[in-house]
Amino acid sequence: MLPLSHSDKQKTLSGVISRIRESLNIDTIFKTTVTEVRHLLNTDRVGVFRFYPELEWEGEFIYEDVGEEWNSALTVKLRDHCFAAEFAGLYQQGRTNFIADIYESGVSDCHIQMLEAFQVRANIAAPLMKGKDLWGLLCIHQCSGPRQWNTSEIEFVQLIAEHLGVALQQADYLEQVKIQSSQLAKAKAREKAAEWQKTIAITIEKIRQTLDLEIIFHTSTAELRQLLNADRVAIYRFHPDWSGEFAFESVGEGWCSLMDEQLQHPRLRENISECSVKNLTNIPEVDTYLKNTAGGHFTRGEVYRICNDIYNADFSDCYIKVLESYQAKAYVIMAIYHGQKLWGLLAVYQNSQPRNWQEDEVYLLTQVGTQLGVALQQAEFLQQLQTQAAEITKAAERQRALANTVEKIRQSLDIDTIFKTTTQEVLRLLEVERVAIYRFYPDWSGEFVADSIVDGWTAMVKPQLVTERFFSPGKEGNKYARNEIFVPISQGDKLWGLLVAYQNSQPRYWQDEETNLLAQVGVQLGVALRQAESLQQVQMQAEKLAKAAKRERQAAQRAKTLAATVEKIRQSLDIDTIFKATTQEVQRLLEVDRVTIYRFNSDWSGEFVAESLAPSLTSVPELLPMIADEYLQSTQGSDFANGKNLVIPDIYNIHDINSNIPLNAPNLARALMIMPIFQGEKLWGLLAAYHNMKPRDWQENEIDLLVQIGSQLGVGIQQAELLEQTQRQKEALAETLQELKQAQSQLIQSEKMAGLGQLVAGIAHEINNPITFISGNIVYVNEHTKNLFKLLQLYEQEYPQATSEIEQERTELDLDFIADDLPKIITSMSMGADRISQLVLSLRNFSRLDESGMKTVDLHEGIDSTLLILKHRLQPQGDSFAIEVVKQYGDLPPVLCYAAQMNQVFMNIINNAIDALKETVADGTRTETPQICISTKVIAQNRILIRICDNGCGVPEKLRSRIFEPFFTTKEPGKGTGLGLSISYQIIVEKHGGKIDCVSESGKGCEIWLEIPIQQSVISTSH
Repeated sequence: MLPLSHSDKQKTLSGVISRIRESLNIDTIFKTTVTEVRHLLNTDRVGVFRFYPELEWEGEFIYEDVGEEWNSALTVKLRDHCFAAEFAGLYQQGRTNFIADIYESGVSDCHIQMLEAFQVRANIAAPLMKGKDLWGLLCIHQCSGPRQWNTSEIEFVQLIAEHLGVALQQADYLEQVKIQSSQLAKAKAREKAAEWQKTIAITIEKIRQTLDLEIIFHTSTAELRQLLNADRVAIYRFHPDWSGEFAFESVGEGWCSLMDEQLQHPRLRENISECSVKNLTNIPEVDTYLKNTAGGHFTRGEVYRICNDIYNADFSDCYIKVLESYQAKAYVIMAIYHGQKLWGLLAVYQNSQPRNWQEDEVYLLTQVGTQLGVALQQAEFLQQLQTQAAEITKAAERQRALANTVEKIRQSLDIDTIFKTTTQEVLRLLEVERVAIYRFYPDWSGEFVADSIVDGWTAMVKPQLVTERFFSPGKEGNKYARNEIFVPISQGDKLWGLLVAYQNSQPRYWQDEETNLLAQVGVQLGVALRQAESLQQVQMQAEKLAKAAKRERQAAQRAKTLAATVEKIRQSLDIDTIFKATTQEVQRLLEVDRVTIYRFNSDWSGEFVAESLAPSLTSVPELLPMIADEYLQSTQGSDFANGKNLVIPDIYNIHDINSNIPLNAPNLARALMIMPIFQGEKLWGLLAAYHNMKPRDWQENEIDLLVQIGSQLGVGIQQAELLEQTQRQKEALAETLQELKQAQSQLIQSEKMAGLGQLVAGIAHEINNPITFISGNIVYVNEHTKNLFKLLQLYEQEYPQATSEIEQERTELDLDFIADDLPKIITSMSMGADRISQLVLSLRNFSRLDESGMKTVDLHEGIDSTLLILKHRLQPQGDSFAIEVVKQYGDLPPVLCYAAQMNQVFMNIINNAIDALKETVADGTRTETPQICISTKVIAQNRILIRICDNGCGVPEKLRSRIFEPFFTTKEPGKGTGLGLSISYQIIVEKHGGKIDCVSESGKGCEIWLEIPIQQSVISTSH
């Protein structure tokens, strides 16, 4: 277990002190403390155990923080029969008990059984003292196993327990304050008492909020003067000789400052020393307040003096003069105790007139005076902690610095570096003004060989005799050392020199720990000198070993890199990636200037396909005119085709002077290796490595490495070409599949439209015959009807007196109504027949079965025919809505096109617009009238533009680019095939050489633009 760090300890202690000062709730203090202590000490349980002495030391755990794997100790009543005999006296004396292992501690069996009940194996128990009484224990339990407690951990637990004891005392004191407040409230009016209690609590809380005495005293004097409506509130501090001075003051406007006065008139302090202090240390009997109240509620140790009128208090003339110098007429002086010692006085002065001080005012001052004393104690304790912490930190820092210095000495083999590091570190560590290293010569003269100084002092690194006393004050005043400490530096059994530390500016009492530290550094310097001498002898052997090790590491690294390179070649199937990775790795591995890959063509010519070279070299493509020759082409790969390698250590030292060196040029390389690359049984190319500046004795492992990489390149090239061939086949299959899908969709739609055209044409033909008969005979029926009515009128004129039978029949038939209604019926029949004839004409125009090729047609007729066929979708059905169609036709000339296919386009687009409008209305996102607008016009370059727009839901931007793809639809599943716009695109773009585009924004409708030429430049015969 690591020792408890000082920073963690200080942080936790500060937290406990802060909570004790900030919180009046003992429950909050204990709960937070046990949690933080368990976390910091990394223990299994931290608990607060409370005793009940009246029950023979029976008690229970009232606060606890425990790990999840251990049982809780709360709510378990405990009575240890052996506690009184073994531990009660120990804890009552304030001593802490710690056990590393309960089975090896020598405690009684009954106590072990009690600890086993709580799963304890090791523990620390620190007493919680409430005043002089043992209130309980702060228990630290290690349940998982034995634990050797560090001294810092035990001290930390003791400090925590002491501060918790303070918290108990404060809680008890707070309880007493509450009781006193309750008693005071009974004597005074409730409102005033409550207000004073609140004021006291606020004032005390302000004092408790900080540990800074200056802020505490400043706040206290200002608050008290305002609360008591006094003219002056001051804090007077005693010196050890009972002299003193005013340390803090709050004074009303118009009155002099005593702190300023005592600076201007030093005799004011003397008067206080001669008169008031002597007078106050022995309180005279003539003290009206104490005499009249027999001490009141205040003891002699709490209140020194209460004076309602200084001229009626029987004071000495000396003391009255002092008070007059304070401008005081009445005052209250409270003692401020630091523990059991009188620290100073809290004085409240009324300058304007005498004043009858009230008991609640004195009570307020009593509480504030007490809290100021507590603040002094806590501030002193905090200062002690800080001082101890600083000392511990400084000692730890010195030890760390010593360890670092020793480590630096051991790590370095350079004597000058060692000396420089040592003097600098010791200078910083001991906080001295100079540290020097003095070296003896064989004749015991010597010189300073290293020197580190602070600014303002003279360096001494030059030959000097020891007898010149550089270790004592010199002639030039404070420019030389006045006090020094030195230790020997021994190299084996021989005195080598001295390590000297100087304090030049003033004498210094050197501490033992400083001497020991310097001696340790001196010893390490001696060791370093021996090591340097020994290591210097070994250095040449080490260099030789290092070179050998380097060669071995290079070989191992090359093998490793070869494996990595081969793995990269096998992993990648991209030929360019393989070439790039191979050339770079080979160049780095062999540490050459250039690596190239040369590929043969089918006629045995070739080209460089990859290269990796040093930054300063010229790329191979720029050298091709110099490299290109017909040697390899004429010899069809030369000896490389037979699997031979070419290795040349020096091109200027070739035994066969007739040899031709391929892939080389003047000044291109001084040494080179060229290896063949085979794809199967065929020579594919060459792998070449060049060394430019000087000859190179190629090693066997380097040649073998290049051969292996060449072999792996052949495999990689074969795999890459197979992959490329497979990808080409895959792309061809994918393209064929896409063409088949498009052909299938076109065939399906063409068959559908052909069937629809035949059906429409058949229906139109079947309707046309009877409607032609009806239309042709309606004229005769109308004429015959008129003649019949004319004949009836003639009968009525000639025979006005008809028989009774005729009159009865006339009445039953309602002849007058028939005469009026029958012409209307005939007119309606004529209009219906005309309407049916128009519908038949529209159906015939839409189907255009008699116009299979391109014909010049009126596109407006095709649009109107489409709208007529879709009229049932445009009109309201039941509760549905009507769709308004706005036609803005321009003056279009007859257009040469496939009429039936153009009608199919109009049908697809208008149907989509109707679907979008219905979807928008169904979703409730459209409040205006649903509308489809169709406009046509002639644009430049012998082309026409047809725009069909709606105010529906629109097409989102991310989907617009895909709406013309086959089988893509934005409709719900089952409501669209995804072929309408795709076929429309093919008809407009491929069949008519036009353009089709979608202009839309989500939620703002959609507009389809159709642009086709008026006359086709090339007439297609395909459908």
